[in-house]
Amino acid sequence: MSNSIDLGGRFAVVTGGAQGIGRAIVARFVASGARVAIWDHDADGAGRAAAELAGQDRTGPGPAIAIGVDVTDYADVERARDATLAAFGRIDILVNNAGIAGPNEKTWNYPLDAWHQVLSVNLDGPFHCCRALAPGMIAQNYGRIVNIASIAGKEGNPNAPAYSASKAGVIALTKSLGKELASHDISVNCLTPAAARTAIFDQMTQEHIDFMLSKIPRGRFVTVEEIAGLVAYCASAECSFTTGAVFDISGGRATY
Repeated sequence: MSNSIDLGGRFAVVTGGAQGIGRAIVARFVASGARVAIWDHDADGAGRAAAELAGQDRTGPGPAIAIGVDVTDYADVERARDATLAAFGRIDILVNNAGIAGPNEKTWNYPLDAWHQVLSVNLDGPFHCCRALAPGMIAQNYGRIVNIASIAGKEGNPNAPAYSASKAGVIALTKSLGKELASHDISVNCLTPAAARTAIFDQMTQEHIDFMLSKIPRGRFVTVEEIAGLVAYCASAECSFTTGAVFDISGGRATY
């Protein structure tokens, strides 16, 4: 049974919310009383997720809406923002979750196009969303931004240079933006999970998956529900003082 976290009356955006970690975050937000815009490159998948959640709330408008968006395209992010505002009237919470793993290769063999793609989705994407949504949060003097980084951003995983570098960038972006918004009731924090068994594993070699598991003292991968629970706290009004922080959820792997 999940702990109760009150997100009643809040309106959230979750990128990459159609599946995996993002889908679990959307479900937890809805269970906590929020309405959620599922932003995903897979518009059909986002629509299916929203429809599934609508079946849980038959008393009024569905708790989730689906918006197809390419977070690597700033103009498309602005379009998604405007569509969300038209539906909700305001945006209180932003969760930057969309991400890709990229291939497992040594740095000197890493494909140049893959490097640019991973950085574009994993780092440009959160920057675009923060840039587009932060002004509205400033105007309403309230907001919660939660960025999904990775333990790889702290430690650097071998054979994953682009993923590791992009997630280190997300940590630094979190700290920078947290300081910039500290004079408003807006917190900006990030999570550094160990790997969760989601579709992103399809992009990894079994050798790399085994390596990641071997580094976790808990001896298992984190569940998407565990990540969603921590995100829900960071997205709540209770998380009112901590900002620019890194919430570790790596099963004991992190050394700092």
